[in-house]
Parts: sequence; C-alpha cells; structure tokens
Amino acid sequence: MPFLGTTLGSACVFLLKKGLNQKVQRALTGFAAGVMVAASIWSLLIPAMNNASNMGKFAFVPAVVGFWAGILFLLILDKTVPHMHLTNEKEGPKSKIKKSTMLMLAVTMHNIPEGMAVGVVFAGWLSGEAEISSSAALTLALGIAIQNFPEGAIISMPVKEAGTSKGKAFMMGMLSGAVEPIAAVVTILLAGVITPLLPYLLSFAAGAMMYVVIEELIPEMSEPPHSNIGTILFALGFTLMMTLDVALG
Repeated sequence: MPFLGTTLGSACVFLLKKGLNQKVQRALTGFAAGVMVAASIWSLLIPAMNNASNMGKFAFVPAVVGFWAGILFLLILDKTVPHMHLTNEKEGPKSKIKKSTMLMLAVTMHNIPEGMAVGVVFAGWLSGEAEISSSAALTLALGIAIQNFPEGAIISMPVKEAGTSKGKAFMMGMLSGAVEPIAAVVTILLAGVITPLLPYLLSFAAGAMMYVVIEELIPEMSEPPHSNIGTILFALGFTLMMTLDVALG
C-alpha cells in the first residue's frame, strides 16, 4: 500500500502540468500526519509497553530507548541525506536534474524506516506477542500510503520540468518507494527472530515516524495559504486512526 501511494503520486506527471493543487496537498499531508501520530501511540508505543509488562514499573524503558533510537536514526539520515523539496526555477536543467536526483535519494532513504514500521506492526500482529489488530496494521499502511502520494509527485514533476521524459520521471518517482515493501517483507520474514526485541522495534518505528511527522509533514501542512485545511485533516486523521485502533482492536 505505501508503494502504491508513491506510484500513484508519481503518475501525476502524466496528468498534471504544475503539480498537486495546494489545498489537496495540505489536506493529504495533514491527514497522513494525524494518522501517523495516532498510529505511533496506539499501534506502536502502547503495544511496546504492554509487550514489556514483565518488566513491571520499568515497562516504559524499551519504549523510551526504541523511540529515541528511531529519532536519532532519522536525524542522522537528515544530516547525511538532506531533503530538498523544491528546485529553483532560475536554475538550468542540469542543476534541476541533480537536485531531483538528490531528492529521490533522500525520499528513498526516508522510506526505509517507514517500510520497517509497517513490517514491524504486521510482524507483531502475526506473532501474537503484541496487542496489535490487523485493522490497525492496515490503517497504518494506508496512512503512510497517503503520505507517500505527494512525495511521489514532488519527485516526478521536477524531473519532468527539467527536460526528462514523462516515463523516466515516473520511474524515478516510483522507484523511490520500492524500498518500502522490501523493508516491510524482510522485517516480517524475521518476525521469529525479532520477537524478543519487539518492544524496542515497535517504539523505534514510532520514533522514526514521529520524526517524519514533525520534521516534514507538519511544516508542509502548516504553510500558508490553506494551512487550516491541513490542521482540520490532521485532527480527522488522528481521531479516525484512534477510533479504528481502539474500536476494532
């Protein structure tokens, strides 16, 4: 599902001339941010602490350690492969292509922990060791897929504008999301091995996702104009994910 979101976003290069409408982009970003924050709490951190209940009052330790590991991991990625969201219209085609390639690399690297997050949640559900429902795992995958839609567009559209063919621009955007199903499948296949580390891995995924939300999505949804749309959709995404996780869990 996350890979499909990136692919559909990249396909905008065939349909749109100037990228996504600002209102739509704010709405999608806000909704995805709300879903991911709620998922970090109810689908990852709470199950992580419940899974470490044998530690008694110290059940929070794996959650704190894993959460900070996720934050620091994404921080290191941002320092080594910084995001570049926009290209300068005054730059030449070669410069635009170079920046678009760097953007593709940055998004690809950031997609790895997102794929791991989906894989960890499904691994937890399959193992039965964590209090995670299949609906919560699916909703998390859907939330990340929605977030990936504009990411696919912000890769393919600048590449096309720099003079590359629509087909190649689409492929570059799509390939940036290919690492997510790979990371998810590898994590699921290692479910038996990672079961003892599940509390740490669940909270690691929570930390990684919270970093993405705070560093990337919230600033994006809060930019004027149409910032209110992002805020309202954030609240909608948060309450929807919370409701699904609690009611169906």
